[in-house]
Amino acid sequence: MLRRSMLIVVACSLLGFVQGTGAQQVGVPRVAFLGPPALLLDVFRTALAGVGYQDGRDVTIEVAWPAGDRLDLMAEAASRLLAQKPTVLVVVGATAARAAAGVTRDVPIVFEVVVDPVATGLVASLEAPGANVTGCTTFDPMFATKQLQLLKSALPNLARVALLGDAGAAPSLFHAVEQAAKSLDLRTTSLKVERSPNPDFDAAFESAVKQSADAVLVLSTPVTTPHRKRIAELAIKHRLPILSPRDHADAEGLMSFGTSFVEATKHSAVYVGKILKGAKPSDLPVERVSRHELVINLKAARELGITMPASILSSANQVLE
Repeated sequence: MLRRSMLIVVACSLLGFVQGTGAQQVGVPRVAFLGPPALLLDVFRTALAGVGYQDGRDVTIEVAWPAGDRLDLMAEAASRLLAQKPTVLVVVGATAARAAAGVTRDVPIVFEVVVDPVATGLVASLEAPGANVTGCTTFDPMFATKQLQLLKSALPNLARVALLGDAGAAPSLFHAVEQAAKSLDLRTTSLKVERSPNPDFDAAFESAVKQSADAVLVLSTPVTTPHRKRIAELAIKHRLPILSPRDHADAEGLMSFGTSFVEATKHSAVYVGKILKGAKPSDLPVERVSRHELVINLKAARELGITMPASILSSANQVLE
């Protein structure tokens, strides 16, 4: 029995993802969670209990995520979860959502933290998603403008902004910021980093310096979030102010702004509860989750020699010393 258990652990390691499995009770539905457990699992578990489904009593939550955030192994992680025959599958991010949608057209899928599910082909429309996929999006057509306005307020001499993101991200993600920059008389340069276990952010920041960027706008993409601490460290090293997604605040960059993954996770739990009660994904419109929060890090500001304006500090949801 011990030998068999060890073989299972080795097999999971070779596949390159981590998985957590609860004790399945007879007649209790399974809820699969394809997302980074360290960041969001506890939030999801609590939110699901809040709508009447406690893990281990009313449902069993199965978890998987590629070890080392290896996105090339996302399809295997999704397939392994689906082999557990879940009633519903929750996915975090566009990459996970596309992987799951490519594996099943039968199991209901609830996505979160997907910027534009229509453009990525996950749903037919926000109002009528169709098929087996629905969820919540953080899409805000004015978000890029709000980000750049924050940078301009903090940096009066701002002229050029470097956009740091994933080389495999949808072109529309960069295009939206470029268009917003033009409307604010700002120039941009795109720093597109290839996905790998060790993305070359050093070269990206060196390029930003060479192109005389005054600040870096960190886009919410699969390559930036897992390496947010490294990005914040390089920003200080190269003396470049950064504005990052809200959930990068723990990396201690200068400013973090946007809708929290936590907020989106709470909404996804509500949709899971509805599906467990019999609702169909095709009948649940994609929700817009847009509650922006601003976090300012004064330690980073001091290291960069920046005095944050009182107007920004007063509007911040959190100021870190």
